[in-house]
Amino acid sequence: MKKDTTTSNPLLCDPVTGVCEIPASGNSSNLEGITSKQKPVKVIYFTDPICSTCWGIEPQLRKLKLEYGKDVEISYHMGGLLPDWSYNSGGISKPSDVAHHWDEVSQHYKMPIDGDVWLTDPLPSSYPPSIAFKAAQLQDEQKAISFLRTLREMVFLQKKNITKWEHIEQAGQLAGLDTRQLKTDYEGKAKELFDQDLQLARKMGVRGFPTLFISNTGGDTELIYGFKPYMNLENGIRKVYAGAAKNDYPKDGKSLFNIYPSLTLREFAELGEISFEAADAALDTLVKEGHISVSNTKNGAIWYKK
Repeated sequence: MKKDTTTSNPLLCDPVTGVCEIPASGNSSNLEGITSKQKPVKVIYFTDPICSTCWGIEPQLRKLKLEYGKDVEISYHMGGLLPDWSYNSGGISKPSDVAHHWDEVSQHYKMPIDGDVWLTDPLPSSYPPSIAFKAAQLQDEQKAISFLRTLREMVFLQKKNITKWEHIEQAGQLAGLDTRQLKTDYEGKAKELFDQDLQLARKMGVRGFPTLFISNTGGDTELIYGFKPYMNLENGIRKVYAGAAKNDYPKDGKSLFNIYPSLTLREFAELGEISFEAADAALDTLVKEGHISVSNTKNGAIWYKK
């Protein structure tokens, strides 16, 4: 039987396909007008602050930026995963149904996620933090990415309802944003920018997250849909730009935390190119030496540079 995409539940992320799917709304993958003018490779990344599979590919994206950042520009766009709760489909009809699902996804991707936020302080929508991200982008692209990372840590690890302004403001402060301007833009022009992202997603036929369109200046495009190993992203870049230069970066623990001030076990292992066992031992040593601190959740931990 053909799948009825009109009732696909966006919060029921399939670990097998690696996709948080939304109803299909287009069939075009035209990148005309949005190719990079600065770097030879442009990645159009459609995501959402509460997309659990997008949290799962954070290690791949972080490694990609370190190895291919000189040739690759990643453009973040919000896709609108959860407009509201006005539906009943896919075995999820209310926030509490998501809790167990997130716990399962956490184990599959080996990234810590505590689904209890859906029991203690459930989110009514993913639109407010998405709009907040667009507001952050108006100030500074890199700070906006740090802001998005903090929002994800808040919702996935700290069980915080990131639709609430108090948490959005705190994330903005941690990212070094002007929070007064953030609020002004959040309540104003960022809403229009978010609508533009939704329109772009429909135009390009995005039907789930994560979706990455990798293109060169000539318009040749490779599509990475859902959770994929790092090799798939690397191959996609090389297909559109054979001259992509792989950059060597420091892989010792202190250096990695100087680059990324928060890392999960899987991120530390993949960026350091070591086993989980070796990563765990190295992180424990760094904690004992006072360089980093650890925050534990029921489904894993995350380490922070002090």
